[in-house]
Amino acid sequence: MNEVTLLESARGGDEDAFARLLAPYRAELQAHCYRMLGSVQDAEDALQETLLRAWRGLGRFESRSGLRSWLYRIATNACLRGIERRPQRVLPIDYGPPADPHDGLAEPLTESVWVEPYADEEDGLAAPEARYERRESIELAFVAALQHLPARQRAVLILRDVLGFSAREVAETLDSAPTAVDSALQRAHKSVEQRLPSQSQQSTLRALGDERLSQIVGSYVDAWEGGDIDAVVAMLTQDARITMPPIPTWFSGRSAVAAFLSESVLNGNNSWRLLPVRANGAPAFGKYIWDAATGRLVAHGITVLTFRGGEIAELTAFLTPVAFAQFGLPDQLSG
Repeated sequence: MNEVTLLESARGGDEDAFARLLAPYRAELQAHCYRMLGSVQDAEDALQETLLRAWRGLGRFESRSGLRSWLYRIATNACLRGIERRPQRVLPIDYGPPADPHDGLAEPLTESVWVEPYADEEDGLAAPEARYERRESIELAFVAALQHLPARQRAVLILRDVLGFSAREVAETLDSAPTAVDSALQRAHKSVEQRLPSQSQQSTLRALGDERLSQIVGSYVDAWEGGDIDAVVAMLTQDARITMPPIPTWFSGRSAVAAFLSESVLNGNNSWRLLPVRANGAPAFGKYIWDAATGRLVAHGITVLTFRGGEIAELTAFLTPVAFAQFGLPDQLSG
Protein backbone atom coordinates (compact mmCIF):
# COMPACT_ATOMS: atom_id res chain seq x y z
CA MET A 1 0.00 0.00 0.00
CA ASN A 2 1.36 3.42 -0.91
CA GLU A 3 1.20 6.49 1.31
CA VAL A 4 -1.99 7.84 -0.26
CA THR A 5 -3.82 4.54 0.29
CA LEU A 6 -2.53 4.26 3.85
CA LEU A 7 -3.57 7.83 4.56
CA GLU A 8 -7.12 7.21 3.38
CA SER A 9 -7.38 4.02 5.43
CA ALA A 10 -6.00 5.79 8.51
CA ARG A 11 -8.49 8.61 8.08
CA GLY A 12 -11.18 5.95 8.12
CA GLY A 13 -10.03 4.80 11.57
CA ASP A 14 -7.60 2.01 10.59
CA GLU A 15 -4.97 2.12 13.36
CA ASP A 16 -2.74 -0.43 11.62
CA ALA A 17 -2.67 1.73 8.48
CA PHE A 18 -1.82 4.76 10.64
CA ALA A 19 1.08 2.89 12.25
CA ARG A 20 2.40 1.84 8.84
CA LEU A 21 1.94 5.36 7.50
CA LEU A 22 4.09 6.90 10.24
CA ALA A 23 6.65 4.08 10.59
CA PRO A 24 9.15 5.61 8.10
CA TYR A 25 9.17 8.86 10.11
CA ARG A 26 9.42 7.61 13.70
CA ALA A 27 13.21 7.43 14.01
CA GLU A 28 13.86 10.83 12.47
CA LEU A 29 11.09 12.44 14.53
CA GLN A 30 12.58 10.99 17.70
CA ALA A 31 16.02 12.32 16.74
CA HIS A 32 14.45 15.72 16.10
CA CYS A 33 12.84 15.70 19.54
CA TYR A 34 16.17 14.66 21.09
CA ARG A 35 17.97 17.61 19.47
CA MET A 36 15.27 19.93 20.75
CA LEU A 37 15.17 18.53 24.30
CA GLY A 38 18.58 16.93 24.95
CA SER A 39 16.91 13.98 26.68
CA VAL A 40 16.00 10.56 25.31
CA GLN A 41 13.08 10.14 27.71
CA ASP A 42 11.75 13.64 27.03
CA ALA A 43 12.14 12.97 23.31
CA GLU A 44 10.13 9.76 23.59
CA ASP A 45 7.40 11.59 25.51
CA ALA A 46 7.29 14.29 22.82
CA LEU A 47 7.19 11.64 20.10
CA GLN A 48 4.24 9.89 21.75
CA GLU A 49 2.43 13.22 22.06
CA THR A 50 3.16 13.84 18.37
CA LEU A 51 1.72 10.47 17.34
CA LEU A 52 -1.38 11.01 19.44
CA ARG A 53 -2.00 14.50 18.07
CA ALA A 54 -1.37 13.29 14.53
CA TRP A 55 -3.93 10.49 14.97
CA ARG A 56 -6.51 12.85 16.37
CA GLY A 57 -5.85 15.53 13.75
CA LEU A 58 -5.55 13.31 10.70
CA GLY A 59 -8.93 14.36 9.43
CA ARG A 60 -7.74 17.98 9.28
CA PHE A 61 -4.46 17.18 7.52
CA GLU A 62 -4.22 18.86 4.11
CA SER A 63 -2.12 16.74 1.77
CA ARG A 64 -0.73 19.79 -0.03
CA SER A 65 1.49 20.58 2.99
CA GLY A 66 3.19 17.19 2.87
CA LEU A 67 2.96 14.53 5.57
CA ARG A 68 6.58 14.91 6.72
CA SER A 69 6.28 18.68 7.08
CA TRP A 70 2.99 18.31 8.96
CA LEU A 71 4.48 15.76 11.38
CA TYR A 72 7.49 17.97 12.07
CA ARG A 73 5.17 20.86 12.82
CA ILE A 74 3.35 18.77 15.43
CA ALA A 75 6.61 17.41 16.89
CA THR A 76 8.28 20.82 17.07
CA ASN A 77 5.38 22.36 18.92
CA ALA A 78 5.22 19.37 21.28
CA CYS A 79 8.89 20.00 22.08
CA LEU A 80 8.33 23.73 22.60
CA ARG A 81 5.63 22.92 25.15
CA GLY A 82 8.00 20.44 26.81
CA ILE A 83 10.77 23.03 27.09
CA GLU A 84 8.41 25.34 28.96
CA ARG A 85 7.78 22.67 31.61
CA ARG A 86 11.31 21.66 32.59
CA PRO A 87 14.78 23.04 33.38
CA GLN A 88 17.48 23.54 30.79
CA ARG A 89 19.58 20.47 29.95
CA VAL A 90 23.36 20.92 30.27
CA LEU A 91 26.62 19.00 30.59
CA PRO A 92 28.74 19.36 33.76
CA ILE A 93 31.17 21.76 32.05
CA ASP A 94 28.26 24.21 31.71
CA TYR A 95 27.08 23.65 35.28
CA GLY A 96 30.14 24.72 37.23
CA PRO A 97 33.96 25.03 37.20
CA PRO A 98 36.36 22.03 37.17
CA ALA A 99 37.22 20.48 40.53
CA ASP A 100 40.42 19.42 42.26
CA PRO A 101 40.80 15.63 41.79
CA HIS A 102 41.87 15.24 45.43
CA ASP A 103 38.65 16.76 46.80
CA GLY A 104 36.37 13.85 45.92
CA LEU A 105 33.08 13.85 44.04
CA ALA A 106 29.94 15.81 44.73
CA GLU A 107 26.65 13.99 45.19
CA PRO A 108 24.67 13.27 41.99
CA LEU A 109 21.95 15.77 41.22
CA THR A 110 18.54 14.16 41.43
CA GLU A 111 16.75 16.68 39.20
CA SER A 112 16.81 16.07 35.45
CA VAL A 113 19.20 18.75 34.23
CA TRP A 114 21.65 16.71 32.15
CA VAL A 115 21.96 16.16 28.44
CA GLU A 116 21.65 12.41 27.84
CA PRO A 117 23.44 10.06 25.41
CA TYR A 118 21.71 9.04 22.22
CA ALA A 119 22.11 5.68 20.49
CA ASP A 120 23.57 6.35 17.05
CA GLU A 121 20.94 4.86 14.77
CA GLU A 122 19.83 5.86 11.29
CA ASP A 123 17.32 8.66 11.73
CA GLY A 124 16.77 9.83 8.18
CA LEU A 125 19.13 11.74 5.92
CA ALA A 126 19.42 15.50 6.08
CA ALA A 127 18.33 17.43 3.03
CA PRO A 128 21.12 18.40 0.55
CA GLU A 129 20.83 22.07 1.53
CA ALA A 130 21.16 21.35 5.25
CA ARG A 131 24.10 22.99 7.04
CA TYR A 132 24.84 20.07 9.38
CA GLU A 133 25.30 16.42 8.49
CA ARG A 134 23.01 13.84 10.07
CA ARG A 135 25.60 12.43 12.50
CA GLU A 136 27.10 15.84 13.16
CA SER A 137 23.68 17.04 14.25
CA ILE A 138 23.55 14.57 17.17
CA GLU A 139 27.11 15.11 18.41
CA LEU A 140 27.24 15.88 22.12
CA ALA A 141 28.85 19.29 21.59
CA PHE A 142 26.17 20.29 19.09
CA VAL A 143 23.22 19.03 21.14
CA ALA A 144 24.62 20.70 24.27
CA ALA A 145 25.10 23.98 22.38
CA LEU A 146 21.51 23.83 21.15
CA GLN A 147 20.22 23.68 24.72
CA HIS A 148 21.59 27.19 25.37
CA LEU A 149 19.43 28.71 22.65
CA PRO A 150 15.99 30.17 23.33
CA ALA A 151 13.42 27.55 22.40
CA ARG A 152 12.20 29.12 19.15
CA GLN A 153 15.74 29.87 17.95
CA ARG A 154 16.58 26.25 18.66
CA ALA A 155 13.62 25.09 16.58
CA VAL A 156 14.53 27.41 13.72
CA LEU A 157 18.15 26.28 13.56
CA ILE A 158 17.24 22.58 13.63
CA LEU A 159 14.45 22.87 11.08
CA ARG A 160 16.53 25.00 8.71
CA ASP A 161 20.10 23.73 9.15
CA VAL A 162 19.58 20.08 10.05
CA LEU A 163 16.37 19.18 8.26
CA GLY A 164 16.58 21.60 5.36
CA PHE A 165 13.11 23.11 5.58
CA SER A 166 12.63 26.46 3.85
CA ALA A 167 12.12 29.69 5.76
CA ARG A 168 8.50 29.69 4.60
CA GLU A 169 7.92 26.15 5.91
CA VAL A 170 9.53 26.99 9.25
CA ALA A 171 7.46 30.15 9.51
CA GLU A 172 4.30 28.10 9.02
CA THR A 173 5.43 25.64 11.68
CA LEU A 174 6.05 28.40 14.22
CA ASP A 175 3.18 30.69 13.15
CA SER A 176 5.73 33.35 12.31
CA ALA A 177 7.03 35.26 9.28
CA PRO A 178 9.93 34.18 7.03
CA THR A 179 11.81 37.38 7.87
CA ALA A 180 11.51 36.60 11.59
CA VAL A 181 12.78 33.07 10.89
CA ASP A 182 15.82 34.41 9.03
CA SER A 183 16.58 36.83 11.88
CA ALA A 184 16.27 34.07 14.50
CA LEU A 185 18.55 31.82 12.44
CA GLN A 186 21.28 34.46 12.31
CA ARG A 187 21.19 34.89 16.09
CA ALA A 188 21.20 31.12 16.61
CA HIS A 189 24.22 30.69 14.32
CA LYS A 190 26.20 33.26 16.29
CA SER A 191 25.43 31.63 19.63
CA VAL A 192 26.00 28.02 18.57
CA GLU A 193 29.23 28.63 16.67
CA GLN A 194 30.73 30.23 19.78
CA ARG A 195 30.20 26.99 21.68
CA LEU A 196 31.29 24.46 19.06
CA PRO A 197 34.87 23.24 18.56
CA SER A 198 36.66 24.36 15.42
CA GLN A 199 36.28 20.89 13.91
CA SER A 200 33.30 18.57 14.26
CA GLN A 201 33.76 15.02 15.52
CA GLN A 202 32.69 13.69 12.13
CA SER A 203 35.51 15.60 10.43
CA THR A 204 37.97 14.36 13.04
CA LEU A 205 36.87 10.74 12.71
CA ARG A 206 37.01 10.88 8.91
CA ALA A 207 40.55 12.29 9.09
CA LEU A 208 41.61 9.45 11.38
CA GLY A 209 40.13 6.78 9.13
CA ASP A 210 38.45 3.56 10.19
CA GLU A 211 41.65 1.55 10.63
CA ARG A 212 43.42 4.12 12.83
CA LEU A 213 40.26 4.77 14.85
CA SER A 214 39.82 1.04 15.41
CA GLN A 215 43.40 0.80 16.68
CA ILE A 216 42.91 3.67 19.13
CA VAL A 217 39.62 2.33 20.41
CA GLY A 218 41.09 -1.17 20.78
CA SER A 219 44.06 0.21 22.73
CA TYR A 220 41.70 2.15 24.99
CA VAL A 221 39.68 -0.98 25.76
CA ASP A 222 42.80 -3.02 26.48
CA ALA A 223 44.25 -0.31 28.73
CA TRP A 224 41.02 0.26 30.67
CA GLU A 225 40.20 -3.41 31.17
CA GLY A 226 43.82 -4.09 32.07
CA GLY A 227 43.88 -1.28 34.63
CA ASP A 228 46.83 0.32 32.84
CA ILE A 229 46.46 3.91 34.02
CA ASP A 230 49.65 5.08 32.26
CA ALA A 231 48.43 3.74 28.92
CA VAL A 232 45.04 5.43 29.31
CA VAL A 233 46.60 8.77 30.27
CA ALA A 234 49.05 8.58 27.35
CA MET A 235 46.06 8.59 25.00
CA LEU A 236 44.72 11.91 26.35
CA THR A 237 45.28 15.46 25.14
CA GLN A 238 47.02 17.84 27.53
CA ASP A 239 43.73 19.63 28.19
CA ALA A 240 41.62 16.47 28.37
CA ARG A 241 38.40 16.53 30.41
CA ILE A 242 36.32 13.91 32.16
CA THR A 243 32.68 14.50 33.08
CA MET A 244 30.31 12.13 34.85
CA PRO A 245 26.67 13.22 34.77
CA PRO A 246 24.56 13.07 36.95
CA ILE A 247 27.58 13.91 39.17
CA PRO A 248 28.28 17.63 38.63
CA THR A 249 32.00 17.23 39.42
CA TRP A 250 34.36 17.26 36.45
CA PHE A 251 38.11 17.46 35.95
CA SER A 252 40.18 19.30 33.38
CA GLY A 253 43.77 18.71 32.26
CA ARG A 254 45.66 15.47 31.74
CA SER A 255 47.28 15.55 35.19
CA ALA A 256 43.95 16.14 36.97
CA VAL A 257 42.23 13.38 34.99
CA ALA A 258 45.14 11.06 35.70
CA ALA A 259 44.98 11.78 39.43
CA PHE A 260 41.25 11.11 39.54
CA LEU A 261 41.47 7.88 37.56
CA SER A 262 44.38 6.53 39.58
CA GLU A 263 42.72 7.32 42.92
CA SER A 264 39.12 6.37 42.22
CA VAL A 265 38.61 4.34 39.06
CA LEU A 266 41.74 2.53 37.87
CA ASN A 267 43.24 2.10 41.32
CA GLY A 268 43.62 -1.68 41.17
CA ASN A 269 40.48 -2.33 43.22
CA ASN A 270 38.05 -2.52 40.30
CA SER A 271 37.62 -4.96 37.43
CA TRP A 272 36.06 -3.68 34.21
CA ARG A 273 34.60 -4.93 30.98
CA LEU A 274 33.78 -2.64 28.05
CA LEU A 275 31.28 -3.36 25.30
CA PRO A 276 31.55 -1.07 22.23
CA VAL A 277 28.53 0.91 21.00
CA ARG A 278 28.05 4.18 19.13
CA ALA A 279 26.56 7.21 20.82
CA ASN A 280 26.02 10.71 19.43
CA GLY A 281 27.97 9.89 16.29
CA ALA A 282 31.08 8.83 18.23
CA PRO A 283 32.72 5.66 19.61
CA ALA A 284 31.30 4.78 23.01
CA PHE A 285 31.21 1.92 25.49
CA GLY A 286 28.90 0.31 27.94
CA LYS A 287 31.20 -0.02 30.95
CA TYR A 288 30.60 -2.82 33.46
CA ILE A 289 32.23 -3.06 36.88
CA TRP A 290 32.71 -6.22 38.93
CA ASP A 291 30.32 -6.56 41.87
CA ALA A 292 31.61 -9.05 44.44
CA ALA A 293 28.25 -9.23 46.21
CA THR A 294 26.49 -10.68 43.16
CA GLY A 295 29.49 -12.25 41.47
CA ARG A 296 28.61 -10.46 38.26
CA LEU A 297 29.64 -7.49 36.17
CA VAL A 298 27.00 -4.78 36.58
CA ALA A 299 26.20 -1.79 34.39
CA HIS A 300 28.13 1.29 35.46
CA GLY A 301 27.79 3.87 32.69
CA ILE A 302 27.91 4.77 29.01
CA THR A 303 31.17 6.52 28.13
CA VAL A 304 31.39 8.60 24.95
CA LEU A 305 34.84 9.44 23.58
CA THR A 306 35.57 12.80 21.98
CA PHE A 307 38.70 12.95 19.81
CA ARG A 308 41.06 15.69 18.72
CA GLY A 309 43.46 14.41 16.14
CA GLY A 310 44.58 10.98 17.27
CA GLU A 311 44.11 11.72 20.98
CA ILE A 312 41.12 11.60 23.33
CA ALA A 313 40.05 15.10 24.33
CA GLU A 314 37.09 14.20 26.51
CA LEU A 315 35.57 11.26 28.35
CA THR A 316 31.87 11.80 28.96
CA ALA A 317 30.79 9.07 31.35
CA PHE A 318 27.02 8.98 31.74
CA LEU A 319 26.68 7.14 35.06
CA THR A 320 23.09 6.14 34.39
CA PRO A 321 22.76 2.36 34.07
CA VAL A 322 19.16 2.78 32.90
CA ALA A 323 20.59 4.09 29.62
CA PHE A 324 21.98 0.64 28.78
CA ALA A 325 18.63 -0.61 27.49
CA GLN A 326 18.59 2.13 24.84
CA PHE A 327 21.84 0.71 23.46
CA GLY A 328 20.61 -2.88 23.52
CA LEU A 329 22.95 -3.74 26.39
CA PRO A 330 22.07 -5.96 29.37
CA ASP A 331 22.26 -4.56 32.87
CA GLN A 332 24.53 -7.41 33.99
CA LEU A 333 27.14 -9.75 32.53
CA SER A 334 28.27 -13.09 33.88
CA GLY A 335 31.70 -13.13 35.45
